[in-house]
Amino acid sequence: MVKKVITGNGASANGARLAKPKVIAAYPITPQTSIIEKLALMVSNGELDAKFIKVESEHSAMAACIAAQNTGVRTYTASSSHGLALMHELLMWASGARLPIVMTDVNRAMGPPWSIWADQQDTIAQRDTGWIQFYVASNQEALDTIILAYKVAETVNLPAMSIEDAFILSHTMESVDIPEQETVDSFLPPYEPKFRLKVGEPMGFGSLVMPEGYMEFRYKISEAMDEARNVIRTVGKEFGETFGRKYGLVEEYKTDDAEVVLVIAGSVASTAMEVVDMMRDEGKKAGVLRIRSFRPFPYEEIRKVAKQAGLIGVFDRSYTGGFGGAIGTEVKGALYNSDASLPVKNYIAGLGGRDITPKVLRKIFEDMFESLNGGVKKEVEWVGLRDGSGRW
Repeated sequence: MVKKVITGNGASANGARLAKPKVIAAYPITPQTSIIEKLALMVSNGELDAKFIKVESEHSAMAACIAAQNTGVRTYTASSSHGLALMHELLMWASGARLPIVMTDVNRAMGPPWSIWADQQDTIAQRDTGWIQFYVASNQEALDTIILAYKVAETVNLPAMSIEDAFILSHTMESVDIPEQETVDSFLPPYEPKFRLKVGEPMGFGSLVMPEGYMEFRYKISEAMDEARNVIRTVGKEFGETFGRKYGLVEEYKTDDAEVVLVIAGSVASTAMEVVDMMRDEGKKAGVLRIRSFRPFPYEEIRKVAKQAGLIGVFDRSYTGGFGGAIGTEVKGALYNSDASLPVKNYIAGLGGRDITPKVLRKIFEDMFESLNGGVKKEVEWVGLRDGSGRW
């Protein structure tokens, strides 16, 4: 294992290299571009034995991956924001065709107004496409998740996204352990699909199906997504045994005796954990539950933590146009009809790259304790608005 100081995009590129995709197709978009630049260099210098396809759009990039994956080879792509939105039609096709394509998305706000900075709106908007979604919190996790995602995706035959925050991870450098190729090969065997396009063996893929057959295809996708929960747990444990870093659907931080727990996804979770440490020093029992897998949603882990807490706060770095943020509504849905009966408060923050500092997170935790003792007066709170409409 080699240790290097690299960016999150460099980590993602190295994770893809180690997984040995045979076809890479992508279109540049800030702040994703350097992932594909690095992989193009690896292909050109012979470091990676793959076909690099230059395409005219992200829609075409996913189309190329779908076509290549149908022939039975491992594929990879990367995108961000409007590029991911342009893929939407084909994201649905990839999951419907049960193709375990893996991609990296670098979370970036959607326009207008135009923004290149981080929030999670782009991937949250694709949550219903049938893709597994992993939200990473460090450069190391960005590399590891690419490798892990291939094994999970190829086990349940669903595509998977590894999602990193723009600039906070993508362009920030950290020390990352890069595994030896032989170790990765032992963990991630060659891709051998049961069905694939072969010359001389005609077969239909994605053909027209009548109403009496369509619903069962969708049910099979639902079953595969449910199966993915246990597969992620199992593969995450195997990854830990092989590489020394174990991953699950969530990461719990000081939740065992916590009175309030903040559910959160992405790199800001690390800052939240620092704030928890400060509050613990003051005798305040706070905890963090980091969502690592948003699809499939870790409802069992949410319920377990909720049984021990007095109040759940949910941090969303996106807004859905519904009642609060997507993670907030998912958490409430998971707790409804469960044994846990406790208040839930949703916080919307950090949109368009707005800084989420320890000071901001401390105010969120303080509000959670206030709501625990005095009741939730406002179920959805927008944090840090500059127009004076909020008390933050």
